[in-house]
Amino acid sequence: MEASKVIIETTVPASRKLQREDAQALLAKASKMIVAKGKKIIEFEGGKAATDEALDAMLGSTGNLRAPTSVVGTTLLIGFNEEAFTSVFR
Repeated sequence: MEASKVIIETTVPASRKLQREDAQALLAKASKMIVAKGKKIIEFEGGKAATDEALDAMLGSTGNLRAPTSVVGTTLLIGFNEEAFTSVFR
């Protein structure tokens, strides 16, 4: 993150579990969401166009919000994929 000159405004410790309601609030504020699962990248619409499928993609098997989760402007990034991060942080 430092190499890209990204400033982290808020960090949530792993001990604080964010669940479906928290994920729904984040998705409602986003215009789009990019979910990375390994090499697979899926894009969803946020805001009023958000679907249950998008919300489900944000959550891990325990029902908690997947990490890392980043909010960049109005884009929500879930999971890690270097290509996805690079495209958003440019």
